[in-house]
Amino acid sequence: MPRPLWAGAISFGLVTIPVKIVSATEDHDVHFHRIHLADTGRVRTRKVCELDGQVVSQDEIGKGYEVSTGETVTVTDEELEQMPLPTAKAIEIVAFVDADNIDPVRISDSYYLAADGQVAAKPYTLLRKALERSSKVAVAKFAWHGRERLGLLRIREGAIVLHSMKWPDEVRNPQELAPRAVEVGDEEIEQALQLADRMTIEDLAGFHDEYRQALEDIIAAKSEGTPLPSPAGGEEKGKGEVVDLMAALNASVKAAKDSRGEDGEDATVHEMRPAKKADGRTAPAKKKAASSKTAAAKKTTARSSSAKKATGKKTAAKKRSAS
Repeated sequence: MPRPLWAGAISFGLVTIPVKIVSATEDHDVHFHRIHLADTGRVRTRKVCELDGQVVSQDEIGKGYEVSTGETVTVTDEELEQMPLPTAKAIEIVAFVDADNIDPVRISDSYYLAADGQVAAKPYTLLRKALERSSKVAVAKFAWHGRERLGLLRIREGAIVLHSMKWPDEVRNPQELAPRAVEVGDEEIEQALQLADRMTIEDLAGFHDEYRQALEDIIAAKSEGTPLPSPAGGEEKGKGEVVDLMAALNASVKAAKDSRGEDGEDATVHEMRPAKKADGRTAPAKKKAASSKTAAAKKTTARSSSAKKATGKKTAAKKRSAS
């Protein structure tokens, strides 16, 4: 089991469940060192006091809060530990809510809660089964890294998961980011839904970090003295490019069908409206007129050919009767 990050207890009414917090995720990022380019020596961060310019060791560093310009008060770790906070040593369940009522934006880091000792096995299982049989999740408060946090308890594959959450006043209002009101047609919405349906999958296990893989390939090539991998090709669209929304949706649906080996002939669900030029004319108008003339000419030629064949047959019949 990974190293526990915190040890305490879940407080569920009068029930106490000793638990340990274990990180639910792993960091697979490629981490670089800061180096001196001249000789590849490591570049370290030195902690220097801005008043006397002296390098300060970790033992000499504490916490301080600037209450006003030039006035700072110090707060010790002992003072923080003695705060009258009921959640200082416990994850206190304060409420239960429907899972659908939780805004995903508020969910932050995730941790597994492991039962700490045999005495915790039964109350841990009790809470787990209670959450499994309901459609609710537990809302909890707990102290973490020097502050009180809001948490969410739910079940994942038989284990209780603690999601750290943002407080309501920590979530920004998105209304100022919404675009101006625009008209979206039913056909466009239906095409977007069809694209979403074509892209629906059952499992996310097939996804992987392609950037990390490419970065590892570069590092391996440089360490072995081999040529660097060729950059991936691809066209980059300009930021100011105007995209025909329905044409893009139609092409996307067809591409999704083709990628799954499906027949993409019915990908286009409706005819695109002709786009207007600066002079007010529709761009495809001339093409339509030309195609109409071509079609009419073909019909005329076909009728003429049929008429000639009929005349030829009559003439041959007359010659046979005359002979």
